[in-house]
Amino acid sequence: MVATALPLAWRLVIFGVAGIAAGISNGIAGGGTFLSFPTLLALGIPTLQANVSSTVGVLPSALGGIRGFRHELSAHKQLIRSLIPTCFLGALTGTALLLLGSTQTFRNVVPWLIGIATLLFAMAPRITKRLAKIEHEIDEGTEPIRRRALFIGIFISSAYGGYFGAGLGIVLLAVMALTLPYEIYVLQGLRSALSMLINAVAAAVFIIRGHLAMEAVYMLLVGTLIGGWLGTLLIRRVSPKVVRALVIVVGAATTIRLAIST
Repeated sequence: MVATALPLAWRLVIFGVAGIAAGISNGIAGGGTFLSFPTLLALGIPTLQANVSSTVGVLPSALGGIRGFRHELSAHKQLIRSLIPTCFLGALTGTALLLLGSTQTFRNVVPWLIGIATLLFAMAPRITKRLAKIEHEIDEGTEPIRRRALFIGIFISSAYGGYFGAGLGIVLLAVMALTLPYEIYVLQGLRSALSMLINAVAAAVFIIRGHLAMEAVYMLLVGTLIGGWLGTLLIRRVSPKVVRALVIVVGAATTIRLAIST
């Protein structure tokens, strides 16, 4: 491929631009991984290495979302603290499955993961709207059941996030909307915080393990930090529908490409 033969300077530029685009996407509509991961693949980085490198590289883009939901998060500090061990263990489980499992298995399953995550991302506005209408009638009999369901759901979501992570936000949102009696805007804030925690745990494991595509990681870190900041500035100027459409197209194209090459 022509992309794999590019000089290092051009590769670094492309990684940086992909990072900025991913950061802006996460700041406005989410789905930044759908832009960073395919870029790494297109530049010849192997699938597993591209996955872990993308996870580490896009981490700064979540800072904008955290900052935007400061009020909601400060009101639910106790809940977040109670979920930290579950997120931590779930993310570690996912990273263990990824790193200790067969590389070929990951190659085989990743087109399905991207395809399902792309579908979830495309349906996210409709899912969010429906979840917002759920009436939570929590009494003494149902609260323990809902709480157990919350922790089980967060553990499974965290394991998914540690293994791959694209579409993690909408999975977390669905779990919390079904188990917590909060408005959707509060749930969005909780989703941002938990997503960042899960991704940070996974990123720490991947950094310790090594074998990252470091030139890509460095440029993605810088790019997503800039892009996440730009996303918070552009959220009122750029239509989220335009960003969402771009992410869906890239996700669908990546799914098809990987399915054909597997």
